[in-house]
Amino acid sequence: MSLIVRPARAEDLQPAQDLVIRSINELTTRHGFGAMASVRPASFQSFSLRDDPAGLWVALDGEAIVGFAFSWVCDAFWFLAELFVEPGQQGRGIGDALLTRALDHAKAAGATNRALITFAFNTVSQGLYIRRGMYPRLPLYICTGARETAATYRGGETLQHSPVEAYPLHLNMLASIDASALGMSRQKHHRYLLANPELRGHFLHRGDDCVGYVYVSNSGQIGPLALTQPDLMEAAFNTALQFAVAQPSQQVSAVLPGSNAAALDVATRHGLRIAYPMVLVSAQPFGDWTRYLPRNPGFM
Repeated sequence: MSLIVRPARAEDLQPAQDLVIRSINELTTRHGFGAMASVRPASFQSFSLRDDPAGLWVALDGEAIVGFAFSWVCDAFWFLAELFVEPGQQGRGIGDALLTRALDHAKAAGATNRALITFAFNTVSQGLYIRRGMYPRLPLYICTGARETAATYRGGETLQHSPVEAYPLHLNMLASIDASALGMSRQKHHRYLLANPELRGHFLHRGDDCVGYVYVSNSGQIGPLALTQPDLMEAAFNTALQFAVAQPSQQVSAVLPGSNAAALDVATRHGLRIAYPMVLVSAQPFGDWTRYLPRNPGFM
């Protein structure tokens, strides 16, 4: 059948996420890492479809979804959260057709920078992005560890903390921290995070000063975490790990930039190890990655 690429609809999103999981697990298994992904509700995709439907596209062969692209925009920054093709359907130009629509989204939004996170071993995709003017900039590592092991380490400075709520004052504080660390405001994404019952947001304090924030999920996942200054990362990540080991999950995890020595040192002391190597790809350098830890490759 002929290939059709059209804007995604709400009913497409969960089947599209099933495709994403199949694609990720086929890729990681083929490269010797085993299956890493499991199906989850398409909550961030649904939120983004309501916020900016121009960023989500599906490729169809008949009635079957064979490709999916999802991008979001904050300020003048465009991010490709997902671009996946059904295993066995590569070579038909599906990925290129979806990427063209996604980049049209960036152009229409007036984006001055474009970025994404992909697997470091996915050289085919990196070549595709390089041809579109986006270049590997920064290694990122998905690090995981046993909660029981991480909980045994008790040393190191920590920070005071208070809960984040979806109040205008709090949202403005979060936006200011993001603008300082990343060069953009992500206020709409904080609204999404704060509405998620599986997440808790915490402001981080040193004395009377609010110096950052961190989110930790029920599954022990840390991130995003952002700070006003890099010398606070050790204490901030120690604090985040305290939140993570208090969760019911048997694992704790975080996405750590290769340039963030403080976070990597703390992770190692707590028994976290590199599970998957990733890479940040962008048209222009951005952000201070000694002050920011992503949530996951799609959210950043």
